[in-house]
Amino acid sequence: MEISFRLNGDPTTVPITDPTETLLDWLRAQGLTGTKEGCNEGDCGACSVIVTDGDGAKPLNACILFLPQLQGKAVRTVEGIAAPDGTLHPVQEAMIAHHGSQCGFCTPGFITTMACAHLNKQTDYADQIAGNLCRCTGYAPILKAAQQVEDAPVPPHMRDAPVTSAVSSGQKYLQGGAAGRGTASPFLPQHSDDVAAWYLDHPHGTLIAGATDVGLWVTKQFRELGPMAFLAGCDDLKGVHLSEAEISIGAMTDMETLRHALAPHHPDFAEMLRRYGSVQVRSAATLGGNIANGSPIGDSPPPLIALDATLHLRCGDDRRSLRMEDFFLDYGKQDRRPGEFVERVTIPRQPDTLHVFKLSKRFDQDISAVCGAFNLPVQNGRFVRPRLAFGGMAGVPKRASHVEALLDGQPMTEATLATAQKSFAKDFSPLSDMRASSAYRLAACEGMVARAFHRLRAQGQPSTVLEVAP
Repeated sequence: MEISFRLNGDPTTVPITDPTETLLDWLRAQGLTGTKEGCNEGDCGACSVIVTDGDGAKPLNACILFLPQLQGKAVRTVEGIAAPDGTLHPVQEAMIAHHGSQCGFCTPGFITTMACAHLNKQTDYADQIAGNLCRCTGYAPILKAAQQVEDAPVPPHMRDAPVTSAVSSGQKYLQGGAAGRGTASPFLPQHSDDVAAWYLDHPHGTLIAGATDVGLWVTKQFRELGPMAFLAGCDDLKGVHLSEAEISIGAMTDMETLRHALAPHHPDFAEMLRRYGSVQVRSAATLGGNIANGSPIGDSPPPLIALDATLHLRCGDDRRSLRMEDFFLDYGKQDRRPGEFVERVTIPRQPDTLHVFKLSKRFDQDISAVCGAFNLPVQNGRFVRPRLAFGGMAGVPKRASHVEALLDGQPMTEATLATAQKSFAKDFSPLSDMRASSAYRLAACEGMVARAFHRLRAQGQPSTVLEVAP
């Protein structure tokens, strides 16, 4: 069967012969070679395109975007940024005026990302283009180009509309061809009930949300994915909902949406999510995927554990809930039954006493060496039921229970801090690897708890390692 989407304004149908064919490969096969292949893993932004669905326009990495994920959406490549009559987009004119291109390899990705930011009136330019790598021009002229067009009107042709957001019950299966890596017919569920039924029948199948991780299984590891379900159509698994008791987050909520939703409640968590990946990655990656892959260096579990979050799982019609920290059993092993999937996550409403610190070789968009989350309520100058959770310190995201016990009920003094710092070795025996040595990781924990302590002493005044203050 075929998928349908809008390509540079025109309705398009594509027969699916390989459900793991990426949009990048397909575009280049159609002669749309402005979209480049650089890293082929979602890091360099040379393949950036604009994808519009019911939630609006997003810049995404075409190199790890599978064709079935585009069903019912609209795609705009660099070839479609200028108007149909050839009039350049304001971003293109500004890039020319400010000499924003030299070799030009990265330029199409910059143009699409900047045009999407212009469309969405996003003016945090350094963050918006952080996922686009330029090796020769330097970012100053590119940033100047973005700033120049801030008030320019959006060209009418840039306001794409999706083809449709629905797939009829008879079209939920797309017929995969015999050739290529994906030989099983991909499934396009439109509701979590569809997912539950399909996953019971295919417990060893692959659920594909944003594909920021699974995409690399294909482009880098050349893995066979077997039966696949593409979850983009499951709107009931998306969104952040607030009540007096909890913050409820659907498993298919992307990190960019989550970042903005959490900012008023737990700003440190939100800032960590900004550093988690580029806007292209944040707009695709989902909270459920980040949790369910069970990585010991996934960045969302430590703050969720520190906030005492609950994970809600579903297997067929059976649902169960467990504390986030109990989901991770051992390296590569989670408390998840065959055919069971993450449905949502809930965080108890609470005063914001959360401090989150991510340590990585690159400040932005890098895998953590250590991610530490410190939930440190204080009453009458004493710590009350602190919760400290870390990624990168063990085979699973893990609480520092010994340190918590030493802090609980103790006064917020230098002596308490010194005692806590000496106790991390009782909780963790981290490995040494390419990102950090065991000793460095333990020292990092000591430094992080000291930073959280001194932030508290400064009465919550914001601090950043990017600024030096007297």
